[in-house]
Amino acid sequence: MSTQFLRLGIPKGSLQEATINLFGKAGWKIKLHNRNYFPDIDDERISCSLARAQEMSMYVENGTFDVGLTGMDWIRENKSDVVVVDDLIYSKVSNRKARWVLCVRGDSAYKRPEDLQGKKIATELVGFTREYFASLGVDVDVSFSWGTTEAKVVEGLCDAVVEITETGTTIRANGLRIIAELMQTNTQLIANKDAWADPKKRQLIEEINLLLQGALKASRMVGLKMNLPKDRLAELNGSLPSLNSPTVAELQDPSWLSVEVMVEEKIVRDLIPRLKAFGAEGIIEYPLNKVI
Repeated sequence: MSTQFLRLGIPKGSLQEATINLFGKAGWKIKLHNRNYFPDIDDERISCSLARAQEMSMYVENGTFDVGLTGMDWIRENKSDVVVVDDLIYSKVSNRKARWVLCVRGDSAYKRPEDLQGKKIATELVGFTREYFASLGVDVDVSFSWGTTEAKVVEGLCDAVVEITETGTTIRANGLRIIAELMQTNTQLIANKDAWADPKKRQLIEEINLLLQGALKASRMVGLKMNLPKDRLAELNGSLPSLNSPTVAELQDPSWLSVEVMVEEKIVRDLIPRLKAFGAEGIIEYPLNKVI
């Protein structure tokens, strides 16, 4: 296999750090350079480039990149003809889908999208927003926003905005009110159709996806290891959560067992006191890099 035969696009901007961290947990170290759009990656089969998430699907479609990461929103906005390999739900804020929402001033009279007939809408997602309102039969003036979109409603530059949010905190902080959700979106691993048709490139893309998915799964889980009285195992086993079933090993003292499980991190704070009540000792919690 020749070196650097797979061209990988990394989203520049808000997802950049989270993407590089995810690849690190998956097994690829990506090193950035100041004012350079071509990071190093510790895999001689892969070359790396940075591109805005808004443009990534176009670069993948035209073959500039063989594979890249971008949001489903930008794939739909650009109407890009690419292979969607898999979902990659991750961000610096939360592991959940973001939403494109229609917002108005908190004190406005607008309650529904239909109330905006003839009004001005500002957004970065121009094409999709126009299609959304057209599907409702509502005639609006949609203009592109170069940033600080929420402030434009407050300043009276438009009547409503279509903006992306995960928690809604920024929208509320700007005195806005959500009146409709237009789309849910999350990051996608996408591939160029010709690259996907190439068996060697497709194999590497699928390997990348496998390890990225394993890193994502691990980010929501931890390992727990403990010593447990042997006579309490049967009582505990039915209620002990784990990926499949606990790993159990004999100890030198025949009255004790070593028990190991992988569980969702969010339940650990409730689980550890329960384990302690069952007589568990030496409970150790440890992070996981990948769960395949």
